[in-house]
Amino acid sequence: MFNLLVFIHVLICVALIIVVLLQSSKGEGLAGAFGGGGITGAVFGGRGAASFLSKATSVLAIVYMVSCLGLSFLSTGQRASTESTEVKSAVTEAVQKEAAAQQQQAAQQAPAPAGDQSANPEDIFNQSATGQPSDSGK
Repeated sequence: MFNLLVFIHVLICVALIIVVLLQSSKGEGLAGAFGGGGITGAVFGGRGAASFLSKATSVLAIVYMVSCLGLSFLSTGQRASTESTEVKSAVTEAVQKEAAAQQQQAAQQAPAPAGDQSANPEDIFNQSATGQPSDSGK
């Protein structure tokens, strides 16, 4: 769809260039280079060529501007959609990494299994205070 609009935009540009170059100026323009102004005068009439080409220039200029605006809005939408997809994937990846890190941290800080009842609370207190296990309970 977008490529088709770009192709139409290029056609409008080429048509606008041709219409502008065909207009007669003081030196007869490009129309004078191809056999004089007699060709355009014969086709469009004496003053008809000037009025037709000026109207065609105006119409093509307006269509060109509308085409430019349309393409800019469409290209912004495409860029935003690809950027939002990239942002979503980056955020998802970051969240997954953070969750994995939290799970690892929780696994490392998990308490010892409750099945070991041989530890005496006094021993634990004395060990934490002195850094050495005590033999008070034995």
